[in-house]
Amino acid sequence: MNDRRGFIKLGLAGTAALVTGCITRQEDEATSGQAAATLAIPGPIVLSTWKHGLPANAKAWEVLGQGGSVLDAVEQGVAVVESDLTNRSVGLGGMPDRDGRVTLDACIQDHGGRAGAVAFVQRFEHPISIARAIMERTPHVMLVGAGAERWALENGFTPRDVEIPEVRKAWNDWLKESRYQPVANIENHDTIGMIAMDASGQLAGSCTTSGMAYKVHGRVGDSPIIGAGLFVDGEVGAACATGVGELVIRTAGSHTVVELMRHGRSPEEACREAVRRIVKQNPQLEGMQVGFLALRKDGAHGAWSVFNGFNYALNTTAGEQLVDAGHDRTLKA
Repeated sequence: MNDRRGFIKLGLAGTAALVTGCITRQEDEATSGQAAATLAIPGPIVLSTWKHGLPANAKAWEVLGQGGSVLDAVEQGVAVVESDLTNRSVGLGGMPDRDGRVTLDACIQDHGGRAGAVAFVQRFEHPISIARAIMERTPHVMLVGAGAERWALENGFTPRDVEIPEVRKAWNDWLKESRYQPVANIENHDTIGMIAMDASGQLAGSCTTSGMAYKVHGRVGDSPIIGAGLFVDGEVGAACATGVGELVIRTAGSHTVVELMRHGRSPEEACREAVRRIVKQNPQLEGMQVGFLALRKDGAHGAWSVFNGFNYALNTTAGEQLVDAGHDRTLKA
């Protein structure tokens, strides 16, 4: 758990030193009228949430380097984390619900706004690939539960049974009190969201999760919901979210970030305003982290979170970094 907090101490100024591009300045109406600087970076660029975004970004970057589409990149990138059975917030290695079952959610969206999503599915290693198949093979956006599982079987996806003693023991221990209590930055609701742009300026995004540990069986968070956990608009940019999904759903968080960019906010300013709205709407937020990550169509990017501790992986032609996001509040030691 502490590994996540052992992130590289790289501030936004450090990130700026790694990239080249033109600097634009615009007013941040939410921060006392002070001007904020944002860097426009020519593609390709890949961003994803948390430290587990580093291996995901590496795969996405490889796909782009081999001539794959940006949609291929965001699918195959997060699939690396889905396959990591040591990860407790994504994929079949994730923490179960209160019935002891691991249920998975995912979505994907391309430059033109096409989208696919799957929610409340069990025993499939790559829900992100099912989401893409739904987008490409059906007239629908989202399939859920048993219907989604049947469709996946009929369309060539093979279920996989995974039993992890460590996870089973943690669930049995939890049953003794059966009390759910979110803890900010701890892997019970941390997802992976990825947004990317190729060298030609095409955007895409993906999001996948095993959801909250010990959630009510049937609960679906923001991760598979277009406009909440992920939103891509090829004319403006893309955004994704991580953290307590209920808070993101109530504010249509990722869509809000993209719309704020449409109306002139920088990526960081847009993420900060989306967080401000959540904080205002939910005064009792102790332990409830939410973070947003945004990419504008010119390559400018930024992030913001409710509490300190949220970071994101960044890949550009200058290299790979793990970057600390700005935050509104500081967690108590």
